[in-house]
Amino acid sequence: MRLVHSFAQELTALGSEVKPIKLVNSRLAVFNHNLAAELNLPFEWQLEADLFKALYADNGVLNKCTVAQKYGGHQFGHWNPELGDGRGLLLAEVIDEQNQPWDLHLKGAGPTPYSRFADGRAVLRSTIREYLASEALHYLGIPTSRALCLITSDEPVYREKQEQAAKMIRVCQSHLRFGHFEYFYHSKQPQKLQNLFDYCFKYHFKECTKADSPYLAMLEKIVHDTAKLIAKWQAFGFNHGVMNTDNMSIHGITFDYGPYAFLDDFEPTFICNHSDPQGRYSFDSQPGVGLWNLNALAQAFTPYLEIEQIKQALSNYEPTLLKEYSRLMHNKLGLLPGSSNGEANTHIINTWLDILAVEKKDYSATFRQLSQFDIFSDNQSLRDQFINRERFDEWAKHYTLALMEQGISQTLRQAKMRRHNPHILLRNYLTQQVIDRAEEGNFDMFHQFIAALKKPYEEIEEYQKFSAPPPDWGKQLEISCSS
Repeated sequence: MRLVHSFAQELTALGSEVKPIKLVNSRLAVFNHNLAAELNLPFEWQLEADLFKALYADNGVLNKCTVAQKYGGHQFGHWNPELGDGRGLLLAEVIDEQNQPWDLHLKGAGPTPYSRFADGRAVLRSTIREYLASEALHYLGIPTSRALCLITSDEPVYREKQEQAAKMIRVCQSHLRFGHFEYFYHSKQPQKLQNLFDYCFKYHFKECTKADSPYLAMLEKIVHDTAKLIAKWQAFGFNHGVMNTDNMSIHGITFDYGPYAFLDDFEPTFICNHSDPQGRYSFDSQPGVGLWNLNALAQAFTPYLEIEQIKQALSNYEPTLLKEYSRLMHNKLGLLPGSSNGEANTHIINTWLDILAVEKKDYSATFRQLSQFDIFSDNQSLRDQFINRERFDEWAKHYTLALMEQGISQTLRQAKMRRHNPHILLRNYLTQQVIDRAEEGNFDMFHQFIAALKKPYEEIEEYQKFSAPPPDWGKQLEISCSS
């Protein structure tokens, strides 16, 4: 294992050195063995005593150069320069076998200069939600940060009520956000902005340095990766909930999980964040917000690029998102992307989505049922799910014709659809059950749910209890941002 501290040492203007504070009666509750193996982390870290020594001892390898990062951000559309890691610390970067850096970041570490009078703690509830979500998205194939471990404690913290303090170490390519660039640009610190760009070219966008305009290539890549990420959110029915620019990664990954939710009933205007009554970050607003955030980031590129270059880079967002979304939706419906029937297929996809929305059908469960669509039968069990069966019949007629014209074996087509429509999904009502048990000290359901989320497309008997759509009481649970 090779640990470095490049961010802390080379971007001193974007961080403050802070040591993590141990929680009362800390316990290592969960350790991600698969992720640790992928990064070739020490086997001993899965042992509580060794991990805590690395984190808290004076000579601990994860305690040598820990920093809280400074950044700004547009929060619900309003610029706020007073942001930063209020409860998180960058511990180090581990270098993998391909010589790529991966941040090790401790969440819930204690107060920092950016805590804004808060306690710097994370609660067990939100830590579990982030751990589950990051693993769920990873195994669905959606770019995301990952969770390495979860630490619980007996320390009380106070939010809407008294809760348990917890910590987690998360891993991603870096924690650099749109807000890092915005901060130096809006605070008029050009040399520090230049240092940040130089750092990114050195460690994260090396391939861009070969382009005629490295800055344009970097912006184009961020636009491309962000567009593809949000296309995946839309195809899988994922609502992030807090798409502030300080929660947007330059690597096009999902991170900073708050009041997220996967759709239950398909409601395009669904809002998962009860702190967002205007619906700025509703499900169907996410593509537009992604472009808005990229425009905000692009201001930091204006010292290096002409306005027309920036416009050109941003103009690639919509076609990239639509192309990726179309590809994903074709796969979910078993249609061939890029075929001569493209317009007809698009109409089939859009009509299907409209039927789901009008009848408020469960998004993922109904898609999974569609994976069994039989072109040689009346598909009665699927048909019976809908009130307006005449409309379903009309749609099914066009869908059947499109499938038959493809000339693909029905067995192969159904198998492919099952690989694109999850059987197991991260449902908020199940997550709440996991949290309730964990707060009593029982992590059995947590481990069972994680095991199921690792195989979301498979129908395994012991995980069937995690596959059912929620009961009425489990839909649209109110989720708070506070953690």
